[in-house]
Amino acid sequence: MKNYIVFDLEWNQGEKTRDDELSDLPFEIVEIGAVKLNEQLEIIDTFSRLVKPQVYHEMHKITEKLIHLTMKDLEKGDIFIKVADDFLKWCGEDPAFCTWGPLDLPELQRNMEYYNMEPIADGPLPFFDVQKLFSLEYENGKLRRALEFAIDFKEIPKDQPFHRALSDAVYTARIFQGISERIRNNYSFDNYVTPKDKRQEIHIVFEKYAKYISREFDTREELLSDSEVMSTRCYICHKNIRRKIKWFSPNGGKYYIAVSYCNEHGYMKSKIRVKKSENDKLYVVKTSKFISEEDKNELKDKKERYKQRMKKIKK
Repeated sequence: MKNYIVFDLEWNQGEKTRDDELSDLPFEIVEIGAVKLNEQLEIIDTFSRLVKPQVYHEMHKITEKLIHLTMKDLEKGDIFIKVADDFLKWCGEDPAFCTWGPLDLPELQRNMEYYNMEPIADGPLPFFDVQKLFSLEYENGKLRRALEFAIDFKEIPKDQPFHRALSDAVYTARIFQGISERIRNNYSFDNYVTPKDKRQEIHIVFEKYAKYISREFDTREELLSDSEVMSTRCYICHKNIRRKIKWFSPNGGKYYIAVSYCNEHGYMKSKIRVKKSENDKLYVVKTSKFISEEDKNELKDKKERYKQRMKKIKK
């Protein structure tokens, strides 16, 4: 039986100066709170633990304003290895993680790696980004709202303080309970651990788009010459389709866009985002979706404006 683990983290950070070197642990987790839901999305258990700081022994001024904890409170907690181990055991086998936004899972794994704990997964980890699902259910799918906004929108009683791990997990669970099954199918992937070879690469088709997460590459040149990365295959009929707008990058290489045409399914926009892995290698997240001819023409104009801008710069 699958359990949904809706969790939230609170973390602290050091006061940085210009001469400070970046720490291997920029954010130290100080609290883990979680709610366990069964397959009927009923709350069946909770988890709440403080973590005794081992890295930062003063509260950052921003953290101090947000969370309702002091360093004296945290001294009552257990060390991270103990709390994290207890948390993962409490989660059970094959948990379906849920968080508000994409930040908590990588921070949990970064803290675990700092203490040489076994990783949660050996590749991209599927999870439910409830912040994104809220936007898909109630808005345009692009906006990202604060948790309190969503609680007010759903008229859920605010009977617990925000910015404590368990209370934020409870609020997130209440939002998740109201998401339709169709929208819940649009789960996300946490890429703290990236695919190391082609066998681990992610190819998945959702209701309105397809996603591909590549293996790691040493250089951008190698990445952009890979046939799978640069392909524009129709994700419905799996045919290679002709590009109507060749790959271009309107922002200096942060992402690349192309438009292809399938005789059966129409215009397909593909977007490649180049990302850096935790070990400083490169990988891509490519999304593809079908668009209207009007959308295609707007992208064609965008590419032309980009070309004209580049000509002026070269002059």
